[in-house]
Amino acid sequence: MARKKQEDAPKGSPAWMSTFSDLMNLLLCFFVLLFSMSTVDAEKFKMVVASLQSSFSVLPSGGSSIGEGQLISSGVSQLKDFSMFFEQLATEGEESENGESEKDFKEAYEEEALKESEQMAEEISEEALKSGIQNQVEVDFNAQYVLLTLNGALLFDSGKSEIREDAYPLVDKIGAILSNYNGKIIEIEGHTDNVPISNDKYEDNDVLSMYRALSVANYIRGITDLDAGLLKSSGRGEYVPIADNATPEGRARNRRVEIKIYNSFGSDQ
Repeated sequence: MARKKQEDAPKGSPAWMSTFSDLMNLLLCFFVLLFSMSTVDAEKFKMVVASLQSSFSVLPSGGSSIGEGQLISSGVSQLKDFSMFFEQLATEGEESENGESEKDFKEAYEEEALKESEQMAEEISEEALKSGIQNQVEVDFNAQYVLLTLNGALLFDSGKSEIREDAYPLVDKIGAILSNYNGKIIEIEGHTDNVPISNDKYEDNDVLSMYRALSVANYIRGITDLDAGLLKSSGRGEYVPIADNATPEGRARNRRVEIKIYNSFGSDQ
């Protein structure tokens, strides 16, 4: 019996290698895109997703949608929530840019507020010098307000909240300075040392400091045309010391009245 002639193998590469080559090319393009897209633009992102969706469908029995988790070919699955992954990258990029923008805006805002407070402090220092009270009032400032500090011993007798008559000229000059800042929030705070006080009128330092601040506020309301609604007073008691209460000098510094003149940035809040 004659032997059957063996068929020659088909010329060229096997058919499966074409499919495999397509897959490798697509994967290469995919990782190149991941590498290159450090910043994701929303419109470009949509175009990329649409392009990849159509590209993956060239495989036999492959899925045509990237976000559905369908099979590319037997045994190989798409990356689930692929579009969500790109959206997350885009969101993180926008949040990073927004964070930097907010930080820059905040720094610029604080810088402008500080400049205004500094200018106000210079003006007030000049007015205090002209009035001859530069040694009786301390002037400081921050990004929110200009701070005037008056020694409590200049304004009040020990354990009392009524302004002494010999202190009227000082408060008059302070009122004249404050009149230049009508329309801004002005807050007057009373402070004491930590030596306990208790009498028929003031049960503790909190109450004493509150009445002292109120006395100064009411006096200034009476001698100026400042908006009474923007002139506030409060008692802080012994809780915000600026010196050591263990020494007589420190306690004397802590017995004080502070006047905060808010700049236009703080007054808008």
